[in-house]
Amino acid sequence: MSQISGFHRDRIRTVLKASPLMPVITIKHLDEAVPLCQALFDGGICVMEITLRTEHGLKAIERVREAIPEAWVGAGTVTCLAQYRQAEAAGAQFIVTPGVTEELLEFALTSESPLLPGISTASELMLGYGKGYREFKFFPAEVAGGTPALKAFSGPFPDATFCPTGGVRRDTARDYLSLGNVQTVGGSWLTPADAVAKKDWAKIAEIARGSLSDIS
Repeated sequence: MSQISGFHRDRIRTVLKASPLMPVITIKHLDEAVPLCQALFDGGICVMEITLRTEHGLKAIERVREAIPEAWVGAGTVTCLAQYRQAEAAGAQFIVTPGVTEELLEFALTSESPLLPGISTASELMLGYGKGYREFKFFPAEVAGGTPALKAFSGPFPDATFCPTGGVRRDTARDYLSLGNVQTVGGSWLTPADAVAKKDWAKIAEIARGSLSDIS
C-alpha cells in the first residue's frame, strides 16, 4: 500500500505548528480577499484556509499568495479531485477536506500540495491512518463529539494530531488546544460576517490579536 511521504507530513506539521488558530475564510467578494487576509496577518495569524464554497475561492488564493508571501495559504472545502487539482494550480500550499475518500487520500500522496484530511469517526481516521496520515482535521468538531471525542481518539491513535473545526468558538478554542493531540483549531469566528461586510479590517485584526491572547 502506498504511504504518505516524509515531505508531505513535514509540510503539514509545519503548517499546523505555524499558528494555533486557522481562520476558515469564505470569500463572497473577491476584492475583500487580500485586505481581509492582511488584517488577519497583521493580527498575528499566518495560516489561512480559504474555502472553495464560493466562486471566488481559487482566485482569492492566487491573490493572497501573491500579496502576502509570508503567510501559509491553503484551500478548504475541497471535495473532489477536480477541485484538488484546481487548488494546486491556484497555488494553495495545503489542502483541507471536510471528509475523506480513498481517491482523495491516494491522490494526495504524490500531490504538490499536501493534504489535511477531514474525519469525524474512527473508521474515517483509520482510512487515512493506513496510508500513513497522522495529521487530520476533526470536522464538524462540536457535532462529532468535541473534546471528549478527541480524548477518546488518543487511546487507539496516540500519534494522531488534530485541527478541530466546526462549531469551535473563541471561548472554547482554549479547551481544544489544552488537549495533547490538538495542534491548532480552525474557526470562522475570526472573520465575523458583520465586520467583513463593513470592511472593518481593523476589527478583524483586533479579533485575531485578542483570540491569540486568549489562548496564550
